[in-house]
Amino acid sequence: MPTVVSKRKKDNITLGSGHLYATLYVDTFPSTLNAIKSYCIEANRLGYIKGGATIEYNQETYEEKDDFGIVRKVITTDETAVMKMGLITWNGESLKTMIDRCKTTEDTETGVRITKIGGVGNAQGGYYVLIFHHEDKKDGDVWVAIIGKNTAGASLKFANDSGTQVEPEFTAIPADDDGTLIYMYEEIGTAE
Repeated sequence: MPTVVSKRKKDNITLGSGHLYATLYVDTFPSTLNAIKSYCIEANRLGYIKGGATIEYNQETYEEKDDFGIVRKVITTDETAVMKMGLITWNGESLKTMIDRCKTTEDTETGVRITKIGGVGNAQGGYYVLIFHHEDKKDGDVWVAIIGKNTAGASLKFANDSGTQVEPEFTAIPADDDGTLIYMYEEIGTAE
């Protein structure tokens, strides 16, 4: 009888940061773990993270009840999901992923990249598949994936005592016919 190597049990402590990958969303969401892994390549790395990442799910509810509080019904009326992180490494190309109204051009003769931020003429209108990958060889990896775009703008603070960090907040849109906002994949182990 095969034994199961168990990972990601409910008593595991998840500790540490991870890597963020972004790819322009074009009608297909990678809904299997193998598809997710195929997106997690160096060419899709948005930048290196400082301070970890946060995935938030929030919901608004409505409660209806009778005058005596005997019968009640609570329903969810709205929901949002946001993926936040601080990127300590970035350039004009990664800013283009984080800012909708942003355009970059590169002049290989002069070796200069020009990044234009703001302006309706620079609008891209796209969404991105964003995948946060937390690696844990002992307890199992976790991947969190959304389709979204940055809704927090960008702030670039150049200081002599700290790295310039960009802190996008990617708000999710539905990824499937069920309206799923967040896909989370966990390594739980396989039979050996």
